[in-house]
Amino acid sequence: MKRPELKENGIRPLYDARFLKLYGLEYDSTPHGYLEVSRRSAEELVALKSDEEMRNALPDAVTCIVILKIKGQEPKLCLQDEFRYPAGRFLLSPPAGLIDRADRESPDPMVTAARREIREEIGLELKPTDRVFVAAPFFYSSPGMTDEANGMVCAVAELDEPPCLNSDGAEGIECFQNYYLIDRAEALEMIRSCRDRSGAFFSVYTWCALAYFVSGAWE
Repeated sequence: MKRPELKENGIRPLYDARFLKLYGLEYDSTPHGYLEVSRRSAEELVALKSDEEMRNALPDAVTCIVILKIKGQEPKLCLQDEFRYPAGRFLLSPPAGLIDRADRESPDPMVTAARREIREEIGLELKPTDRVFVAAPFFYSSPGMTDEANGMVCAVAELDEPPCLNSDGAEGIECFQNYYLIDRAEALEMIRSCRDRSGAFFSVYTWCALAYFVSGAWE
């Protein structure tokens, strides 16, 4: 099947806010157009980029897989309850956030953003000796609706004692409650059930963090 191509002047801005934009896309095979939600400006939309550009593209945000190796304990995955406004409730979540302009100017934008988000959202200051690395460079969030993407960064922190976790550094309307240190057995149960301790559902990125943790790929 022939790949659909954007028409000339086929991108129409429909709504523009700081963190959310809406575009109308017109491809040669879609006479009625297509709606896209994005965080990007019109000239930065993924639909305009070449395959080569996308092979080296940065995601819009990072999701952090935070694994704590506390002395004398088995490794634990750190998760929290974050209030998700579209869902209207607290959902089990890993630390996550947008890659800022300043992050993009650093030698390793995803790792720089992850260290900042971990500090802001769970109050953990990673040491220079802690392993922090990109686990997955680019995942589309929901490509039938948006070109937004998340990368996943894993941080493995070595600690002598359990940390005092907090969201004192959270900014804006971010809202958190409860922190959980999940061992492998509980993580496996959450993967199987797709529910948290209270029986509530959670996002696909939480499932990915759980799966990466139990896989041992971080070791």
